[in-house]
Amino acid sequence: MKKVSYFFLIGIWAVTFSCTSGNKKANDNAKNTGDSPSINGVALEGMNTESEKSIKAAADISSASDSELTGKATFTTTSDGKVDFEITLKNGQPGLHAVHLHEKGDCSAPDAKSAGGHWNPTNQEHGRRSAAEDFHKGDIGNIIIGPDGTGTLGMIVKGWAIGGNSDSNILDKAVIVHAGPDDFTSQPSGAAGDRIGCGVIEME
Repeated sequence: MKKVSYFFLIGIWAVTFSCTSGNKKANDNAKNTGDSPSINGVALEGMNTESEKSIKAAADISSASDSELTGKATFTTTSDGKVDFEITLKNGQPGLHAVHLHEKGDCSAPDAKSAGGHWNPTNQEHGRRSAAEDFHKGDIGNIIIGPDGTGTLGMIVKGWAIGGNSDSNILDKAVIVHAGPDDFTSQPSGAAGDRIGCGVIEME
């Protein structure tokens, strides 16, 4: 009876060791190749593959037109092919301020007019960003800057991409913040006033 128990325990130990080694080997292989760990071709849950990694870009916002505005805009691809956009501003005048993407990644002019007009590769009318209305690819909306001079605006944008086709690629465009709000009707730019902040979109 003791011999049977002895061999039974050895068998259990061998199976456990084999499974543990298999898991470790799968994980080690995954680290070397960049793939998700797997056992017998089945991916282990909770691990991201290379194809799931987000692409990121950003624009550092510098002051223009004698303002003191500064900030940063970030852009991150989502799993469904959209872009997660967020802009944070500081040292701004309280109130509503229009935010747009402009066609040229050039903030060299003191008034930021070197950035050109709104990014509008599909030649649409300026308007409110909505599926039911015409709008420029560069139309974003208004950000609220509070009494402390700071403000944040975020949105998920369909039709933007970080790289790729010129009709959707946001790289080398300029993020422009205006002195006033966008009225969403005046052509071609919403009567938003001076450009008080500018930043060029670049890969992070």
